[in-house]
Amino acid sequence: MSGSRLRSLGVDPVSGKEAFVVGRPGGLLEGLADAQALKAAAVLVTVVGAVLEAGKASEAELAAFVPSLHAALDECVGIMAADGE
Repeated sequence: MSGSRLRSLGVDPVSGKEAFVVGRPGGLLEGLADAQALKAAAVLVTVVGAVLEAGKASEAELAAFVPSLHAALDECVGIMAADGE
């Protein structure tokens, strides 16, 4: 993903702090951030899928997923756009 915005590399299990980078296009840190974004999106898809399959969530509970789904989709689209450049 090009640009100079902060990208997450995940959370340090010891400190609980999230690590962010500004990666160079095509660089190692950008690749790690891409992998983290795709992993997070896959986990989110699994969780939301399980909630939808159960069919017992209220509209408010489902609406709570919208910001996370939007952020994950934005990251994935950015990754795909950068791959096309």
